[in-house]
Amino acid sequence: MKKRIFNTMVVISLTAALGACSPSDDSNQPNISSAEQTANLVRQGTWEITYFYDTDQDETGNFSGYSFSFNQDGTLVAVNGSTTVTGSWSVVDGSNNSSDDDGSSSDDDDFNIFFSAPRDFEDLTDDWDIISSSETKIELIDVSGGNGGTDYLTFTKN
Repeated sequence: MKKRIFNTMVVISLTAALGACSPSDDSNQPNISSAEQTANLVRQGTWEITYFYDTDQDETGNFSGYSFSFNQDGTLVAVNGSTTVTGSWSVVDGSNNSSDDDGSSSDDDDFNIFFSAPRDFEDLTDDWDIISSSETKIELIDVSGGNGGTDYLTFTKN
């Protein structure tokens, strides 16, 4: 009888312990840190630039009315009415990347943007470090090597 009670207590203890170790539900977490998750997020829908600070001045207005699409094939398309500007984009996992633009960590994921023209869009060309990303907002930073200025870029989902 004592052995049966002992076995029952062991089973109850193990069941309680295993139940307490259930996997966490990260679906409600606002920030996503991996490069792959950020790339998947940005491909969904269209985005607008809600903040662009270029070294010493706010240049957000240069992109007013543009809707950005980050396509699966790596093309980046900005449309404003009948005006279309095409560039490219990628997200690179920082653990495989030696670039360190913000000086805080060598393993920051990089959000790469390239536009060859027009001039305002060339200012977006860089290997931005990801500050944060969520389903509705991606915040980026770049510390210039040349003049040491800090640029900030925020995309918000339309």
